[in-house]
Amino acid sequence: MELLQLQYFLAVARLEHVTDAARSLHVTQSSLSKTIQRLEEDLGVPLFDRIGRKLRLNECGCRFLRRAERALFELEQGKQEISDITSPEHGALELAVTTASTLPNILREFRKKRPHIQFHVQMLTTKEMVTLLHRGEVDFCLSSPPLQGGDIECQIVYLEPILVAVPKGHRLADRSSVSLIELRDEWFVGVKRGYGTRDLVDSICQSVGFEPKYVYEGDEPARLNSLVEAEIGIAFIPSTARLTREDIKYLQVENHELVREIALVWHRSRYISRAALEFREVVVQYFEAISKQTI
Repeated sequence: MELLQLQYFLAVARLEHVTDAARSLHVTQSSLSKTIQRLEEDLGVPLFDRIGRKLRLNECGCRFLRRAERALFELEQGKQEISDITSPEHGALELAVTTASTLPNILREFRKKRPHIQFHVQMLTTKEMVTLLHRGEVDFCLSSPPLQGGDIECQIVYLEPILVAVPKGHRLADRSSVSLIELRDEWFVGVKRGYGTRDLVDSICQSVGFEPKYVYEGDEPARLNSLVEAEIGIAFIPSTARLTREDIKYLQVENHELVREIALVWHRSRYISRAALEFREVVVQYFEAISKQTI
């Protein structure tokens, strides 16, 4: 059994389509098909049910997938560990976030300590984040809500109030706070379902007797302030994402009903480099500092 066979098998198992898998691997379909066929011959069983070019893992394939992912996970951790030993001042961090408003400040502080470390950041839903964590493809996630799981470590770093953003001419613009039930007839702009803040807000609003009505749902939380400013709708905005703009007023939610937990999350079996450990320290110190500012 060859390493290449396992890598090809994982690509096909995840995409369940020969053409798409071949494209992602930059190989021909025939080469990919022959490699998977040799793997099945080595194992003595088929791993997929085949319907044209569409493949679906059978029971043997599902069981083998878990082992193959674990084997490649460990090999990747070995590469990371060796790289950390031989080039401690260089390297890269793989990061994922569901909440990006604090990230620029965190990365700025980290870059002061480790100017030669590169980083790659992805904005993901919580479901996508869990998938990458289990595959060992990210060093750390900043997630709201916190993520749970047998292989997942989770550290709550901040309890963040969620504010209500309204345009300057709105009926509530002269207020400093508002109760949730007062918002039941409003139109909102927000992110799509699957993002932690959206799911939290919807759940809490439902618990007080209404479901928010959205005139806009998108994938870019940073755009919401602009939409509020343009009077498209009002929005629930995490306190760290508020902007200093004359045309937007941010209201506290009365009785502290709307607070989200921000967590730093990682896979407990993933090798944590020295740079990654320093990144974790920067994150914790950053949120400790802004917590003191709000006390």
